[in-house]
Amino acid sequence: MSDALTTDLYEATMALAYLREGMGGEATFSLFVRKLPPNRGFLVAAGLESALDYLARLRVGPADVDALAAAMGRPSADLAPLLGLRFRGEVRAVPEGRIVLAGEPLLEVTAPLPQAQLVETYLLNQVSHQTTIASKAARCVLAADGRPVVDFSLRRTHGVEAGMRTARLGALVGFAATSNVAAATAYGLTATGTMAHSYVETFPSEEAAFRAFARAHPGPVTFLVDTYDTEAGVAVAARVLRDLGHGPGCAVRLDSGDLGELAVRARRVLDAAGLSQVRVIASGSLDEYAVDALVRSGAPIDVYAVGTRVGVSADAPYLDSAYKLVQYDGRPVMKLSSAKVTAPAPKQVFRAPGFADVIALREEAPPPGGAPLLETVMRDGRRTGEPAPLSVARQRFLADLAELPGAARRITDPEPPRPTASEPLAQLTERVRARIAERLSRG
Repeated sequence: MSDALTTDLYEATMALAYLREGMGGEATFSLFVRKLPPNRGFLVAAGLESALDYLARLRVGPADVDALAAAMGRPSADLAPLLGLRFRGEVRAVPEGRIVLAGEPLLEVTAPLPQAQLVETYLLNQVSHQTTIASKAARCVLAADGRPVVDFSLRRTHGVEAGMRTARLGALVGFAATSNVAAATAYGLTATGTMAHSYVETFPSEEAAFRAFARAHPGPVTFLVDTYDTEAGVAVAARVLRDLGHGPGCAVRLDSGDLGELAVRARRVLDAAGLSQVRVIASGSLDEYAVDALVRSGAPIDVYAVGTRVGVSADAPYLDSAYKLVQYDGRPVMKLSSAKVTAPAPKQVFRAPGFADVIALREEAPPPGGAPLLETVMRDGRRTGEPAPLSVARQRFLADLAELPGAARRITDPEPPRPTASEPLAQLTERVRARIAERLSRG
C-alpha cells in the first residue's frame, strides 16, 4: 500500500466514476482559506514541500486497488481503471514562507480530472495543518520582539509527524532552536535542552543536581530552578555557576508561577552575584499572548520556550480551508451554496505595496506595482526545480513581514488586509452565476 490510500474514500469513488465515464478532461482545483481564524491578521503559507513530495511519488498500485476494493465492498476487478494512476499535472503555488490572506489561492492544481480529484484530501491535510502552525509560530516571533524563541512542542503535538513539522515551521519563521533532536538532525537546526524536574528530584539537593549536571556538560549549562522554591533555586544556581567560573552562555530556566515577577527576582539574584551575562529562560504554557504580555510588562526574560499551545495552535487549531473545482475542460465553474460561494477559473494573486492584494484571473496582466504570488512549481508531475532551503523560505517570510501593515501584526484584535477581486474576475463570476441560474430555471 502507498500514500494513494491516504485519502477520503469519496475521492476514490469519484475518481473511479470519472474514469469509467471517460471524463479525463483537464480540471483546475484551487486550495484557499475562506476566512481567517479569530485573532489572526495573516497566514504564513506552508506545507507545499511535503505536498509536492506526495504528488511526485503518487502511484496507485495493485495493493492499493485491493485495499480500495475491500473498503468499497467490491471485487478488485471493478477498480481496475484506477490501477497505475499517477499525478501528471501542473501545480502553481505560493512559495512557503510568503504571507497570504483569506480567499487567496495557496495553490492550484491543473491535471486530468481523476488525478486532480484523488489528491484533494492529502493536499488539504498538508497545507492546512502546516499553514496553521506556521502562522501561530510567526505570531510568537512577533510577540517576542527580537528575543529568541525556541520550540519545546514535541511531547504534546498530535503525533510525531506533527512534532517534526512544528520544529521545521518554527525555524521557517525564525525560531532559534528546537528540543526535537530528530528535527534538528533532519533540517539542520540547533538542538536545545536542559533538564527536567525529575532530574533535580533524584539528587539529595538542588546544588548536588546542578553540580553533577555541570560535570557532565562542561560547556554552557542551563539550570531548571523552580523544582522547589524558585528564588532559592536561582540562588543555588548562581552559587554553582560562580564557583565553577561559568557565565557567558549559561542560563536559568523558569517553568511555572508568575514568570514576570520570578524573572525580576531571578535577574536581581544573578546580577548581585556578578552573573549579569547569565540569561533567564521562560517556559511553561507559553504562546504569543503570554509572551506579548511578558514583553510588554518589561519582564527581564531573554529567551522564550513555547510548546503545547503552539504545537497544537490551541486558540485556532484548524483553518476553514477548501479545495474547489474552478474549471473543467475549459469551462469555468463555481459553487453557489450559502456562505460557501467560490470564484470561477484559474487565478493569480498580485501583491502591491501595503498588501493591496488583487485576486485576478490567471492570464491577467499585473496591475501597476503588482507582483504575482503564485509560481509554477510542478509540470507533468515533476518539480520545476530543487526544493528551496529552509533559509530561503525564512527570508521570504521576513521580507513579507516587514511590509505587513502594523494593524495586521497585532497580537490582539489584529485587522487583516482584505484582498479585492479584479474587474475581469468579477465580471466572469457574474457571467458564470447567470449561466448557472439560467440552467437551474430550465430545470
